[in-house]
Amino acid sequence: MGRYDELADSTFEGGFPTEQTAQALRDELVFQRAVQSYLWSLPAINIWAMKEGSERQFGAGYNVLPIWQDRIDAKTLVTTPNFDVVYAMGYLDLDEYGPLVVEAPPGVQGMFDDFWQRPIVGPTIDGHTWKGDVGLAGPDAGAGGTYVLLPPGYDGPEPQDGFVYRSRTNNVFLFWRSFFADPNDLTAAVDRIEATVIYPLGAKGDARPMQFPHASGVEVDMLFPRDGAYFDMLDRFIQAEAVDPQDLDLRGFLHTFGIEKGLEFDPTPSDRELLDKAARTAFKMSKVTVTNLLQLEPGGTYYPGQPWVNTFAGENTEFQSSGTFTNLEQRTSFFTAAYSDSPGMVVNIVDKGAKYPATMKDGDGDWLDGGKSYSLRLPPELPAALFWSVAIYDSVTASGVDNGQRFPSINTMDKPTPNSDGSHDIYFGPDKPPAADDTNWLRTVPGKGYFVILRLYGPGKTFFDQTWKPGDLQPIA
Repeated sequence: MGRYDELADSTFEGGFPTEQTAQALRDELVFQRAVQSYLWSLPAINIWAMKEGSERQFGAGYNVLPIWQDRIDAKTLVTTPNFDVVYAMGYLDLDEYGPLVVEAPPGVQGMFDDFWQRPIVGPTIDGHTWKGDVGLAGPDAGAGGTYVLLPPGYDGPEPQDGFVYRSRTNNVFLFWRSFFADPNDLTAAVDRIEATVIYPLGAKGDARPMQFPHASGVEVDMLFPRDGAYFDMLDRFIQAEAVDPQDLDLRGFLHTFGIEKGLEFDPTPSDRELLDKAARTAFKMSKVTVTNLLQLEPGGTYYPGQPWVNTFAGENTEFQSSGTFTNLEQRTSFFTAAYSDSPGMVVNIVDKGAKYPATMKDGDGDWLDGGKSYSLRLPPELPAALFWSVAIYDSVTASGVDNGQRFPSINTMDKPTPNSDGSHDIYFGPDKPPAADDTNWLRTVPGKGYFVILRLYGPGKTFFDQTWKPGDLQPIA
């Protein structure tokens, strides 16, 4: 406790701090507020980093919608992507372009999040208020529909057509997922997304033509910084975004070390060094929320005695299921390792939405090691009405493990070899274990830790009542 003793016992003379004490405590204040600002702003900077990385590679504009036409792979650095659907991700600036209309195509499962990654509030229909969800889980129920996105403080005429969603931020994240049955033919899934049309409200005839850059196999870094560059990115976000009155106290934390809307962020060399240390510390703290703290939260694990964690315990997209506080451990652990949420992702509805049990440990309670081999038993009759998949992710960046295989995942459509009773054994290791074949083995990388996500799309009743549950990763001698 030496460092904390020094702070608590800082010298005051005559009731006033010495010059040395004032400097030390001022630096400590900057450090602490920077650390907390990093953790607080993770949802925003996670998605802002995605926007900057995408626009740097593919271009910017409401009409630019990159598609991972051959599925996303480990060359795209982004937190916990799903390798087993066709992705499209766009970034819509309502400050630059004003209200935007999105004609969502039939058959997608999508969402609109603001840039704090909160599902945008939409219309109330038959007593149900829609939030974020579009497509299969949204008000159009997969038939396709017209959505109108309004910016913060919009006071213009009320749109008469379409589902109206009101954003609390200038920027909106558009996220489509398109499913496929045959991994060797993704044409229909891509065509579905390419039917998207986006244009300014009331100006469809003058809209820019849609662009759908192909992103599969392109090396693009969409990860948020883990060092002092984080605060430069945070400043860019603050300058670009609307001020939400609910954020004023936390924006005061940013003011302490020089980030304020409308002012230049220009820290001294000593403060920049301090901020770099704060960012590196905060990033590691964010990882500790995943590895050590999440499972201590109510519902933080799925099964007693097993290490499968549940980030969305409480089924609340803003991590406020307690009704009295925001669960910052859940919030931080999610946004340091993932992006995007909507009610369709978190609610417990049989055969609807998705569930994402994840584990960083084997059945003995040890961290997963890329130099060792493991097996995972998935019992028969997996409760996934749409499909299931198993994927591996880098323990530091949470992006896909670049393991030399086409995708660091195995899914239903790959038709992995089952056991005679209908169960599946999935194998992990740097070399193919003797019992594995090419359909059920994920290569790992020696010296690199990783974690596993089991995705269940359309989770069934046996998942919720826990009459079906996965095994643990068992070390193979």
